[in-house]
Amino acid sequence: MYEAPVVRDVATLRYDIDVQVALVVAEPGDARIEACQAANRAGFRLREAVGATEALSDASILDGVRLLLIEGDGIAETMLEPLLIRLGAIAEDRRLPLIATMLPEQLDLAASLLPGHAALQCKPSEADRVGAAIFSRPMSARLFDIAAEDDVMRMRRFQEEVARIADSLARLTRGAGTDRTAGLRNDATPFRTDTATAEITAPELRRVIRARRLRSEFFQGDLFADPAWDMLLDLLAAELEDRKVPVSSLCIAAAVPPTTALRWIGTLNEAGLFQREADPKDRRRAYIGLSAKARGGLLDYIAAVRRAGLSIV
Repeated sequence: MYEAPVVRDVATLRYDIDVQVALVVAEPGDARIEACQAANRAGFRLREAVGATEALSDASILDGVRLLLIEGDGIAETMLEPLLIRLGAIAEDRRLPLIATMLPEQLDLAASLLPGHAALQCKPSEADRVGAAIFSRPMSARLFDIAAEDDVMRMRRFQEEVARIADSLARLTRGAGTDRTAGLRNDATPFRTDTATAEITAPELRRVIRARRLRSEFFQGDLFADPAWDMLLDLLAAELEDRKVPVSSLCIAAAVPPTTALRWIGTLNEAGLFQREADPKDRRRAYIGLSAKARGGLLDYIAAVRRAGLSIV
């Protein structure tokens, strides 16, 4: 397999405009090795990986970099927040692609501090890592070795399918009323719209979600993976319960691997169905909520189901 050389001197890149350089910020260990290997397989040249201390003290290490990868595993809790703030701000200012691979307990912090264009991963497979790196590159630079082609094509098909589903969701909810007088009620009070007939309670939605989960006890779970719909139902139920949903909890609700759930959260956010809400009391925490468009589409669906005498599925 082709091994891209390590670039130690960014000045040597000035005459090669096609070079795509990746920088890995990670403490020594397996996570650093896996991140470097993924960037390498995606066709990037690697600068020497650096630890959190060096990344915080020397911003010049990002000069000439075209992809930044941050590995949360092994970074001290006291250093992770300033690292994410500093590197996130630089990446946002330079529109630098950023892939952050976090531990489950670090997800909420990363989601609240990193810019919206950052790609979050959690427990990614090798294909997840390689695919994320490849799709961070400009289209003209997406050249890769034959040995990685199978993984790349699988990731490409996944990305295309996600885009297709997001587009379908956007079309279904386009035009749904956004000026609704619906409000939050307690668990026993229906959630109503001003356009008629939709009413639902949080306990009813939770029963629907539990019924969907039961399928995995009798069939292979991924046969019925439907993370977009599972997350939409969970967020609507949370609204009815007057409860905020952090990114980590929504990943659990998706019932798919964390990195898959994070990709879907990003896709649904881009489709205008999710919106990120900062915690006014704690900048280190962010929540995910339904947009008015998504809420309208869900309520209209429920109303249509009621009129047809059917059950929510």
